[in-house]
Amino acid sequence: MIAASGGRPQPGASLRLPPGPGLRHGLVIDAGELVERFSRSSGPGGQGVNTTDSRVELDFDPATSRAVAALPEATRERLLERLAPRLVGGRLVVVASEHRSQRQNRVVARQRLVRMLREAAAPEPPTRRPTRPTKGSQRRRVDAKKRRGQLKSGRRAVDDG
Repeated sequence: MIAASGGRPQPGASLRLPPGPGLRHGLVIDAGELVERFSRSSGPGGQGVNTTDSRVELDFDPATSRAVAALPEATRERLLERLAPRLVGGRLVVVASEHRSQRQNRVVARQRLVRMLREAAAPEPPTRRPTRPTKGSQRRRVDAKKRRGQLKSGRRAVDDG
């Protein structure tokens, strides 16, 4: 679920991706499809770093996800194909350990997962149609080159010969 404050994903709840490019109706990943593991972080925290499990690993299997299976076929194939290089043992693992708090790291891990899924589901941008420069822009470019050449020619040593 997305919280009302800033649209940040709440740890322990379903993960909700709002509609956007590639996800016309959005995406809701059930909390049961996300596996969270906690371990000791090597980051900041002083003495507390040795006693709290603040590092978060968020584990998600897109191939068996009911939410991904409900997507249109083209979107699902694009998402799975783009995520394939990031999969470890068929699962997408997102790690967050930059905060001292486990809760903050859980939120960051969910945000990263949302960003990865959104980028993977987005369609390719349209191909660029090549255009020709206008006559005016060509003329301005040539005029600028001439002015620059005259400026440089004014710097040459005068030949008295």
